[in-house]
Amino acid sequence: MNPVTFQTTMSSTKYIFVTGGVTSSLGKGIISASLATLLQARGYKVTIQKLDPYINVDPGTLNPYEHGECFVTNDGAETDLDLGHYERFLNVPTSQDNNVTTGRIYQTVINKEREGAYLGKTVQVIPHITDEIKRRIKLLGQTGKFDIVITEIGGTVGDIESQPYIEAVRQLKWELGHGNLIDIHLTLVPYLAAAGELKTKPTQHSVKSLLEFGIQPDILVCRSERHIPKDMRRKIALFCNVTINAVVESLDAESIYDVPLLMLKEELDKVALAKLNLPQKKEPDLKQWIDFVHKLKNPAHEVRIGLVGKYIELKDAYKSIAESFIHAGVANECKVKLEWIHSESITPGNVEEKLGKLKGILVAPGFGDRGIEGKITAIKYARENNIPFLGICLGMQCAVIEFGRNVLGYKDAHSSEMNPKSKHKVIDMMQEQKKITAKGGTMRLGAYPCKIKKGTKAFAVYGKENISERHRHRYEFNNAFLKEYEKKGMIASGINPENNLVEMVELKNHPWFIGVQYHPEYKSTVAKPHPLFVKFVKAALEKKNAK
Repeated sequence: MNPVTFQTTMSSTKYIFVTGGVTSSLGKGIISASLATLLQARGYKVTIQKLDPYINVDPGTLNPYEHGECFVTNDGAETDLDLGHYERFLNVPTSQDNNVTTGRIYQTVINKEREGAYLGKTVQVIPHITDEIKRRIKLLGQTGKFDIVITEIGGTVGDIESQPYIEAVRQLKWELGHGNLIDIHLTLVPYLAAAGELKTKPTQHSVKSLLEFGIQPDILVCRSERHIPKDMRRKIALFCNVTINAVVESLDAESIYDVPLLMLKEELDKVALAKLNLPQKKEPDLKQWIDFVHKLKNPAHEVRIGLVGKYIELKDAYKSIAESFIHAGVANECKVKLEWIHSESITPGNVEEKLGKLKGILVAPGFGDRGIEGKITAIKYARENNIPFLGICLGMQCAVIEFGRNVLGYKDAHSSEMNPKSKHKVIDMMQEQKKITAKGGTMRLGAYPCKIKKGTKAFAVYGKENISERHRHRYEFNNAFLKEYEKKGMIASGINPENNLVEMVELKNHPWFIGVQYHPEYKSTVAKPHPLFVKFVKAALEKKNAK
């Protein structure tokens, strides 16, 4: 019999996989982003990708209550909200290659089978599905742009859905060879109040499950609400077959932005580099990050802003907006106290009670007619009471509808999405969308250019004429009504130069009232807070101080 020959191909790109055990929602995305931040600060070029086990091709058709926010990349991919964390931490744009789902993997394999690419062979999970997973994993590494690719595997080890991904990692570890790929396993060390002690058994069982799939974790990151003593770390290391310096404590943090600093203290980046046979290069320069966290925790001011939406029961449905307010608050040395207000709860009779104490009102994106009248009522209140207002996507469209009804006198003004029989469809479906019947991935998606008129509030926000922002919509401002709107004081301050679509509207005779068809929240990061949010928060502060 021939002896087994192990593959030891050297790879110029190193791979880090982050798996989870014991329970979901431990924060794999934040740990991945935090480690990437530390490695980036040491001079390495890093990116992060997410492998999602669900069978949807992407989260674009998922209910926000199911999945939270759908994040959109520059190249038009509808992705998991964790990609928002990756961009906010790294300040580097992601792409469609940064998010892979089981649905997309199987779709690709089945399409190839239909084309005859497998030459009549029986198509199986191994090797065909796992080969496609490996191909997707290595796509980012093969671009030559990155030294390290961090891959977060969704779900929990032992889930039937994630088994093909775990198997693909096992194969890659063998193919790439020692020192080119490591696994970081995130587990829970729970505290039992009745017993008055931390328990390591769940971590031991989680690692055992991973070992059953053929993967020995290299580093354990242990989530806990209590400090894990040295003796307990030694016990975990002994039973889980890792070095003691590879047992990393991850205490519950006050803010997600504390986590990179906590991981720096735990030397997670040093341990990871050592196991990848990479030099530490330099001490990480985290001055800007430390300053950000300091200002976040020590604001000089406070302002109350309302977020009016219809998915507020699940805060993750507006994750990027909430984080953008944190970034903008820090830029203004201000704590933004967000009031989450369900649009269905707002009526003309209670709008003063609901919104009267706010110094700014944001009307959030969404789809469908549920809660639409509450949004319109909130916008009318903001317009008439000179409260700073920002409308995003459907929020902008509602501002257009409100102005049409109450200023131009178009009593039936509406969007054709909600009322196709209206005589005044001030918001209408885009021409290229009218023949589309499929829902997934068919909207106007990704980055598009916008030209801003000089002398407008929008130009004062951006400080330049040409910008690019990310979109996710089917409906647009109906240009047939544009002259009437501008005559009465709602002007189109931003226009797409390629197709003349209205991207921004604002009111002339209002302190700060802007609606945007795009999603500025997708581009706000710790290093570069989005100027729309920064100036909106500033306007809300000025409203408070003027009072």
